[in-house]
Amino acid sequence: MPRTTTTAAPSTAERVRSASAHAEQAVLAMPGADPVPTSVHHLRACGDAVIAVPLDSAAVAAAFGPLGSPAVLELTDMAPLPLREPVRSLVWLRGRVRAVPQYAQRALAGEVAKEHPHPALLDVGHTTTLLRVVIDSAVVADSSGAASACLEQLRSARPDPFWELESAWLQHMDADHADVVAQLARHLPVRLRGGTVHPLAIDRYGVTLRVESAEGDHDVRLPFESPVDDIQALSRAVRILAGCPFLHGMRRI
Repeated sequence: MPRTTTTAAPSTAERVRSASAHAEQAVLAMPGADPVPTSVHHLRACGDAVIAVPLDSAAVAAAFGPLGSPAVLELTDMAPLPLREPVRSLVWLRGRVRAVPQYAQRALAGEVAKEHPHPALLDVGHTTTLLRVVIDSAVVADSSGAASACLEQLRSARPDPFWELESAWLQHMDADHADVVAQLARHLPVRLRGGTVHPLAIDRYGVTLRVESAEGDHDVRLPFESPVDDIQALSRAVRILAGCPFLHGMRRI
């Protein structure tokens, strides 16, 4: 009888989507200009990115050219814990930066706010303006390496369904449930079990642990038996992975 296989990790496009949603820092790089920090960055379902930049930045002038300007948007996904190396992953969105007409600024800000209600959107039209990055490709890099995704893959992918809750869960596990983390750490390779272990990431496919030791930092992914789609299934999957099937739900770990 053939063995059933399950997905053990998110696709590259899903990783790009989740890391972009988590990222609190982003800069826009263009030829011949200094990198421009963005106060808002949002990767839309259609596959382009909307960013807010200062009105007097070089990006604004470049975007109003007939073809816009080649650009790379770099996003940094930081761990929600005080780790020795806080960067979890980097995303580079490559394409062209384009202007958004003045008459469309408010409507576009409203569309972004529905999915990403960032307070900096209130500055649009006053100290900042919105631009679009029409994306051709994306690269995500973390401790496991770098991988690329094309525009079509980005359009069909979505962020992990638990991304908005992940930071709070990781902080709670690290601060209040060292016992659960220790149980999960039993799955680590023997050579890594002497280090300090923290929960680094959790998604519908599994849990990732960060091991800090004198030899360096190591990230190890522990996959669930199968992907999960709701909080109850996620709680059960973590308990099974930890070898504690009778622990209480995710609100308690």
